Amino acid sequence: MHELGIVFNIIDTVEDVAKEQHLTEVATVTVQIGEVSTVIPHYLEDCWNWAVKKTQLLQQCKLICEPIEAITFCEGCEQTYRTVDFGKICPHCGSEHTYLLVGNEVQIKEIEAV
Repeated sequence: MHELGIVFNIIDTVEDVAKEQHLTEVATVTVQIGEVSTVIPHYLEDCWNWAVKKTQLLQQCKLICEPIEAITFCEGCEQTYRTVDFGKICPHCGSEHTYLLVGNEVQIKEIEAV
């Protein structure tokens, strides 16, 4: 379960930001999770709820997960399409010369202080 490692990374980042900004408590952390990132939001939330109890700063902090739709670009016809619906083959022209534009990332979007 790599979600636990991701949670520890998020906690470290949030604690660093909190220290820089002299925060004493963080209310919410919003993360964006790519549709094809292999991160399962429910697992991430479970790991978060376990891990934050072991921190001083984040004990009451809520994790908010927002999805990022996976979008692929076709080099053949220069159009984009939903990756999950069509995979690697472009639905517009049938080309396999495609690449993922967005949807594989996991990133912190927002940290809300109390």
